[in-house]
Amino acid sequence: MKFFRFFKSLQAKYLLIIFIAIFVVQISLLISAFILFNTGVDTFEHDYAGVEDKWHQDAGDMENVSEEAVMAHFQKWKQAYPDAGMFWVNDNGQLSAELDSVEDLPAEWGAADTAQFIKDRYNGNPFTVVAFLGQEGNQGFIVLELPRAVMDNVTSDRIWIYSVTFLVLIVLFMMVSLIFFRQIRKRLLNLQQAMAIRDVDNLPVVTDVKKDDEIGELETAFNNMVNELRESREREQEEEQLRRELIANLSHDLRTPLTKMRALTDAITKENLSQDGHQAVQRLEGSIDSIDRLIENLMSYTLLTASKLNYQPEKTDVIRHVRSSVASWYPLFEQENFEIDVHLEPFETNDWQIDPLWMDRVLDNLLQNVIRYAKDGRYIGVFTETTSDYDAIIITDRGPGMDNKGPEKGAGIGLSIVDMMVRQMGLDWDVKSDERGTAVRIKKHRKQNVGASIDINDQW
Repeated sequence: MKFFRFFKSLQAKYLLIIFIAIFVVQISLLISAFILFNTGVDTFEHDYAGVEDKWHQDAGDMENVSEEAVMAHFQKWKQAYPDAGMFWVNDNGQLSAELDSVEDLPAEWGAADTAQFIKDRYNGNPFTVVAFLGQEGNQGFIVLELPRAVMDNVTSDRIWIYSVTFLVLIVLFMMVSLIFFRQIRKRLLNLQQAMAIRDVDNLPVVTDVKKDDEIGELETAFNNMVNELRESREREQEEEQLRRELIANLSHDLRTPLTKMRALTDAITKENLSQDGHQAVQRLEGSIDSIDRLIENLMSYTLLTASKLNYQPEKTDVIRHVRSSVASWYPLFEQENFEIDVHLEPFETNDWQIDPLWMDRVLDNLLQNVIRYAKDGRYIGVFTETTSDYDAIIITDRGPGMDNKGPEKGAGIGLSIVDMMVRQMGLDWDVKSDERGTAVRIKKHRKQNVGASIDINDQW
């Protein structure tokens, strides 16, 4: 199985390309050599030694020497070397046949003429070969004259053909390799794009597996990961839905006994109670109210995270709205002996696009936190602030600050609700807190560059 998978791999494909390239190079060079060295009527070596040996061999093999036979021999060589010149001097020293000689030749040749001719042409130009005819060498001699430029050009042409052939093969190998790697790169880029694409659940999408090779295995692994992420997201959504339903049902179930407890406390207050009894009932009612608010916060937080809490923004006079909300808390602050300082100056534009019920919820959570965690300061201040960047509602206290670890600690749901509601209404907010107190600003920016800057302490 592994053996067959290897042949499907990219490594095997590239090794095959290299093997074919080497094989084609060898075959092509052999074919080129065969074509170059096996052209013409007979086999002629296109170099000096080869031409000289072949001329001597043909001269020695010639039988029945005659003018016609010699001229036929000359014509055969003329086909291979069109620029060549040839002539025959017979055994009587007479010039008997001539074909395109380089220069005028004497009609009669003596021993001295022959010796001088050989001496003049030795290593000269044209390249000259003198060969005796017949097996005995007694039929005179034939001469081949070939310009050296022709021989040099033949050699140069051969080198050029070899070079071009080799270069073409190299280019072909590079092109095949380039196509091979471009296909790999294209598939990797497709996989990269698939990783960057997100569906409606913000998960990557699966990609097509086109080939069973290393990249195909990578694509398959990526698809398996996407499927596992999708299954994990589905399980998470199911668990989240169960959690929300559990919280909703729990909130409903808890409100039923709280209602009964309120009814019982009302009945108890109608009885003849001592002063301590009345105080105990009041503390019990306060605890019931606190539990009710916690349940309400938990329910609101669950709905907010699920984006199911009804949001109905409208133009609202925020100054009047804040003043009305704070006024509803006056009796509670007076009961706790708070110094109440409210100073609300109008903004340039008092109309904010907010949900009045959501704003009430934000203010109630912040004011409730002041009563719960800043009671020692006995101070609550509500002001307005206007800068070049924003208009703001400020709620301040003189408590121990958010860094103080008091005996009561919350889960942070109250401020989490404030944060989500403020953001949803297009507002911003921040908190500054130290041992001298806490200041919360709810801002409406003149430019929409909102972004809450708060470090929510768990006691809030």
